[in-house]
Amino acid sequence: MSGRNIPVVDLDKFKNGNDTDRKAFVEKLGKAFHEVGFVCVVNHGVPKEVVDNFYNSSKEFFSLPVEKKRTYLLDGLAGQRGYTAFGTEHAKQSKVADLKEFFQIGQYVDADHPNKEEYPDNVYVDAVPAFSDLSKQLYQAFEQSGAHLLRAIALYLGLDEGYFDQYIKDGNSILRAIHYPPITHEPETAIRAEQHEDINLITLLVGASAGGLQLLTSDNEWLDITPEENEIVINVGDMLQRLTNNYLKSTTHRVVNPPKHQWHIPRLSIPFFLHPRSEMDLTCLDSCVTEDRPIAYENMTAGAYLDERLREIGLKK
Repeated sequence: MSGRNIPVVDLDKFKNGNDTDRKAFVEKLGKAFHEVGFVCVVNHGVPKEVVDNFYNSSKEFFSLPVEKKRTYLLDGLAGQRGYTAFGTEHAKQSKVADLKEFFQIGQYVDADHPNKEEYPDNVYVDAVPAFSDLSKQLYQAFEQSGAHLLRAIALYLGLDEGYFDQYIKDGNSILRAIHYPPITHEPETAIRAEQHEDINLITLLVGASAGGLQLLTSDNEWLDITPEENEIVINVGDMLQRLTNNYLKSTTHRVVNPPKHQWHIPRLSIPFFLHPRSEMDLTCLDSCVTEDRPIAYENMTAGAYLDERLREIGLKK
């Protein structure tokens, strides 16, 4: 552990290291995902310039008038592309909407791609011309880093290193720019983002513009996560927890409101939710089913599971 409160790994050791470096990385990452469910990654390969520029264009987008932002809201897509207005999404166990608005970018595929009907076109933001170009650059950089991390996880689980590659190529991943506006009055019960777990395989998060991210420890205590500059926080999502029959942990986390004297400070956060293609079978891996850990989940595809969860959180009716 570090001052960041979660283990830190160096992805360059896996990408460019010798056998000893790679084995040590696999062990450290796997142990972190098994015990904590969260890890900080340095030398992750996502260009700082792209992150910074996307941050700036996201700020520009969220500062547009509400009426203009709503022109990028697409009905019928369950928030999977374009803008989602403030107060729409809630955690699955909560009836109170989170204090956030967001914009989502999905997979880029050509018109003749076999999965094209599953992947609607992304919404072009004409009011902030750099936004759409930068979002594509960032999306693809996150995809590459995520693929390396999943190769290490495959090795940790005793699978072929390329096990996940076939499922995440042209996968249903989502890049989300989240804006938590300044808090202007005492919230009733909502916090910026209620406690929840992520739906996907893994989430990659570049450091937010303000603090507030916390994870729930196995001792039932909330722990602040404060990555240092140019680090990515990675956490296990429910699909990976399901595939590994709870061996890898999808840890509960939340974004809390700042102290009252900082209510005027907005928060911008950019997570990348790495999803497989819908047809991926999430049946628990045989190697993760033991007498001590009997099978915990019914067989389901990634697409069916995503659909179920989008309904639970209020994005899909």
